[in-house]
Amino acid sequence: MSNGHVIRGARVGSAPPRHPDRHPPVACRSVSYWCRNGHRIDVRLAADVAAPPVWDCTRCGQPAGEDAQHPPERSRAEPYKTHLAYVKERRTEAEGEALLAEALAALRQRRNPR
Repeated sequence: MSNGHVIRGARVGSAPPRHPDRHPPVACRSVSYWCRNGHRIDVRLAADVAAPPVWDCTRCGQPAGEDAQHPPERSRAEPYKTHLAYVKERRTEAEGEALLAEALAALRQRRNPR
């Protein structure tokens, strides 16, 4: 016997059909980009949107530009920075020592309240 809560003709992830009269397609244009490795990337953009000057190559990950004869330079990979390296960029050695002394004083105060 069938349960009354069953939705027939639908599956998970299905959506109602899109009617073309309610959703007209957007005018598009194709923009080509070239990277240093000679890869060509074709990107479809809306006609009223300005194309970005640089696009990442989908094959090698290098930057690609619209000029095939003069593509952008290869990107230089930044080395991995630790959390401590970022902290050292923001604080001087003296500021670090002062913060450490303050934190240790607060810790000692919590452990030995007098």
